[in-house]
Amino acid sequence: MVHEVATEESIPLKFLQAILLELRNRGVVTSKKGRAGGYELSRPPADITVGSVIRMIEGPLAPLPCARETNYRRCDECKDEMTCGTRIVMRRVRDAMAHILDSTTLADVIHETDQAKEAEARTSAATFQI
Repeated sequence: MVHEVATEESIPLKFLQAILLELRNRGVVTSKKGRAGGYELSRPPADITVGSVIRMIEGPLAPLPCARETNYRRCDECKDEMTCGTRIVMRRVRDAMAHILDSTTLADVIHETDQAKEAEARTSAATFQI
């Protein structure tokens, strides 16, 4: 199954395996060894946000350390972090990203990709009929 997902989604197998191992270690998926083995979500997809998964794998969402909610770190070259324009903008970027990612669940992603595939199939069928 992992091989099929890697092929279908054009993801390098070792990269996908590393992600699944990290998600298993974090309790997002469970794994079963053997012929009928594989991975499955440990909770319903509607209970898992994209933001939580990204944070588990990549760390904080902020594009700069000084814009982070957690693991904050002041930039070495910053003279006044409270009035730093870059920090102010990057905090807004971080907040916008967090809002979208934390309000999007895996169920939402599944639904949206299914809709996109259906729309593509309808477009392909209509094009073929012409």
